[in-house]
Amino acid sequence: MRAFVYWILKDIIVGPFLRRTLRPWVTGRENVPKKGAAILASNHLSFIDSVLLPLELDRRISFLAKAEYFTGKGLKGWAVKNFMLATGQLPIDRSGGKASEAALNSGLAVLRRGELLGIYPEGTRSRDGRLYRGRTGIARMIVEGHVPVIPVAMVDTEKAMPVGHKLPKVRRVGIVIGEPLDFSRFAGLEGDRFILRSITDEIMYELARLSGQEYVDVYATSVKQPTPSS
Repeated sequence: MRAFVYWILKDIIVGPFLRRTLRPWVTGRENVPKKGAAILASNHLSFIDSVLLPLELDRRISFLAKAEYFTGKGLKGWAVKNFMLATGQLPIDRSGGKASEAALNSGLAVLRRGELLGIYPEGTRSRDGRLYRGRTGIARMIVEGHVPVIPVAMVDTEKAMPVGHKLPKVRRVGIVIGEPLDFSRFAGLEGDRFILRSITDEIMYELARLSGQEYVDVYATSVKQPTPSS
C-alpha cells in the first residue's frame, strides 16, 4: 500500500506541484544504476531534499530520517508521520549506542532488498550553507553492504525552502549526481575506525567538489548555527 501511495504522491500530487514551483535541473542521472543496491550520499540543505531527489529518479529511494518526524502529536503529527512513510522515509534514533546499531540495520535491510538508500552523512541540515564533517555510519553501511556510493549535491534548495518554512518558494534548484565511488577494496574492514573515517572523508570531499560548498571539518551539531527567519 505504501509503495502505491509513494508513486501517487510522486507522479500525481506532490511531483507536479514541485516541478512547476522549483523547475529542477539535474545532471548525472545516468550515474544511478537501473537496478541493484546502492547508497546515494547527499549534502543536506533543506527539508525538501528528501522529496526532490526521489522526484527526479525513476527508481524508488528510501531515506533515513530523524525519528522526531514520526512521533509528533495530534493531527499534524499524524499527517507528517504518514507523509514521511508514504514518501519512503525510515525513522532512525540519532541518540547513539544501540539506536545507531538499529539505524545501521534498517539501512542494510534496504540494501539487501536490492534497493536505493539515501543518506545525509552530515547527520542534519546545514543552516549556514556550508558542508560539515560526515559521520562514519555511512562507511559501515558501504563496507558491510558491499555496495557503491553515489555522491549527490543539492543546489540552492535552502533558498527555495529555508529551515523553518512550511512551503517552498518559486525558485529554481538543481541536483548534481556524481559518478559512483567504489570502496570494495575495504571489504571486511568495517570494524577499522580509521578506514571508516577515510571512506567518509573521501565522500565528503566529493560532495564539496560537486556542490561548491565551503567544507568545515567539524560536525554540524557541534556548531551554533544561525536561527532561521520565519
